Amino acid sequence: MLQALPRIGRRRALLGSAAAFVVFGLLLWWLLPLGEESPSGRIRFSTGTPTGVYQKYGTLLQDAIAKDLPRLDVELQNSDGSQENVQRVATGKADFTIAAADAVETYLLHGRPGAKRLRGCARLYDDYVHLVVPRSSSVKSVADLRNKTVAVGPSGSGVRLIANHVLQAAGLDPDEDIRPVADGIATMPDLLKRHKIDAFFWSGGLPTSAVVELSRTDSIRLVPIGSKLIKKLHEQGGASRYYRAAVMPADAYPKAQRGMSVQTLAVANYLITREDADADLTQELTRTVIASRDRIGAVVHAAQLVDLRTAIYTDPLPLHEGARRYYRSIKP
Repeated sequence: MLQALPRIGRRRALLGSAAAFVVFGLLLWWLLPLGEESPSGRIRFSTGTPTGVYQKYGTLLQDAIAKDLPRLDVELQNSDGSQENVQRVATGKADFTIAAADAVETYLLHGRPGAKRLRGCARLYDDYVHLVVPRSSSVKSVADLRNKTVAVGPSGSGVRLIANHVLQAAGLDPDEDIRPVADGIATMPDLLKRHKIDAFFWSGGLPTSAVVELSRTDSIRLVPIGSKLIKKLHEQGGASRYYRAAVMPADAYPKAQRGMSVQTLAVANYLITREDADADLTQELTRTVIASRDRIGAVVHAAQLVDLRTAIYTDPLPLHEGARRYYRSIKP
């Protein structure tokens, strides 16, 4: 009897070890699904100008992808902005990008190469239109820009598209009634500082770091874009239907706004790709974009506004099949 005890103890120990091994295996399966490999390969992501929100968002998203999808390599490409971004994805020069809804609609309306292949993955955050002038400027409205030297963004930028629409709504010809300068946000602030321009347009998430820095060193203000002008924008039809009235909160640029909110317009940004993008990859990339909202939003405040409830609305683009799978997978 005394000799049987060690055998019973050994048996119990073996059974206990086996049970522990099974539990460990189940836990490992739950945390790291062994039958599902994360997407691999290389993708090209078109961002924006070096000091713009698109570029900063893209860099942070690249970090989030490295953490969530370690087998996927992401190449970031700087660009002039939305219009160039849409063209790159549509023609296969990039795989994913961020672009504003008006730039997407313009590309579709003109039937440009690859337009029908474009697909949406997620609605991200809104761009707000900035019209920045020195505080001492006589410009009080968009119409006051007549005969002024105005930076309107590079030809491939989203800001150029918006600036042209806004100027036309104010009764100004963008080529004849102002002296347009094709600089972007990387150089606009310095041009204003050196009195080389009288004003500049910018469209970006709030706050844009280049405008924040300018407001700290120079006395500037933001010119309001009122509801009457937005009504005229909507009368233009086409891409202008994606502009809506918005209020730039007083704390966006405290030094420039001095406690005052500013009426302006906003337009939604989308994460976009092509119809032929791998569905599994697109599903997981969309998942990472939504899941990284707080991580990215801690640095790029506009990203805090990414909302799962509205992410599926990417009009005028249909959702990519992979993105649709993701949204279906998280339904209760």
